[in-house]
Amino acid sequence: MNTIASASTIIGNVSAQADSCLLFLSTGKDSLVTLDLVYPRFKRIVCVYMYFVKGLEHIERWLKWVRSRYPRVELVQVPHWNLTYIYREGVFCPPQPDVRLMKLRDVVKSCRLRYGIYYTFLGMKKSDGMNRNIMLKTYEKQNYENQGMVYPLAEWSQHMVLSYMRQRNLPQPVRYSTNNSSGVGFNTECLLWMEKNFPQDLRTFFKAFPMSEKLLFDYHNKEKEEKE
Repeated sequence: MNTIASASTIIGNVSAQADSCLLFLSTGKDSLVTLDLVYPRFKRIVCVYMYFVKGLEHIERWLKWVRSRYPRVELVQVPHWNLTYIYREGVFCPPQPDVRLMKLRDVVKSCRLRYGIYYTFLGMKKSDGMNRNIMLKTYEKQNYENQGMVYPLAEWSQHMVLSYMRQRNLPQPVRYSTNNSSGVGFNTECLLWMEKNFPQDLRTFFKAFPMSEKLLFDYHNKEKEEKE
């Protein structure tokens, strides 16, 4: 069975039991391919985007494209669970020791309660790394569904994802750096990308995490010193 047929079987098993689903949507390739596969099979799809800093223009443009391509989707934004660790520890912001730490499962539980939907799709793959491989292998006999969490791309490689995107004319996500992560975060490459392409987003980022401005300050100082 090829990868598309395998993913279709996994999705079909869920759609035979429910006509609604949650789908955790990042700005990356895997979740976009998952949405493209899931979209024709459900009457209601609530896509959950977990933001790191809310209101970034380049992210909002991408979400607008998603709404245009998949008009039946309900797209909601919630804080990323990693923010609880960042706020509590005071990473580039004043520490907030009373913040309750959360995991992805806590966000999933909250969204299930809020929207009355049980089945939840995620774009994780075995090829993402050793930990993902170990986790997803434990769900093989359950057809990659565990307690309502569904992983239709579990068997896919990065090459398969890229091939599918070309076939379906899906856009490549923003690449802030050459590593595998495509999300907004505390890395110099991401801040440099915003500085060059969306300076207003960089200002929004610094407003949320004022101390992170030092990352660019140090980078540009080092760059200046190397030129002298």
